[in-house]
Amino acid sequence: MGKAIEINDQNFEEIINSDKPVLVDFWAEWCGPCKMIGPIVEELAGDYDGKAIIGKVDVDSNPEVSAKFGIRSIPTLLVFKDGQIVDKQIGAVPKSVLTQKIDAQL
Repeated sequence: MGKAIEINDQNFEEIINSDKPVLVDFWAEWCGPCKMIGPIVEELAGDYDGKAIIGKVDVDSNPEVSAKFGIRSIPTLLVFKDGQIVDKQIGAVPKSVLTQKIDAQL
């Protein structure tokens, strides 16, 4: 079973330049909606194990990456393909919305 990987300022570039699509969940411990979408992100990591990379960035611990992408409201989920942002979702959404975004990049 896959698990969402912890992404930080140090490993971010390396991870988003994967040959697989990458979904990054920008979140924080104090954010209510982030807690709603957290379990969904973990489920996606299992569903897409080996097909896509699912990761999480704690915005409080990783200000560089958060600032680079102008993350102002969380949760913000970005989908990367070949190191470029190809899709974006702000706010908690049903799992089906996120699976569609990932599937579109597979």
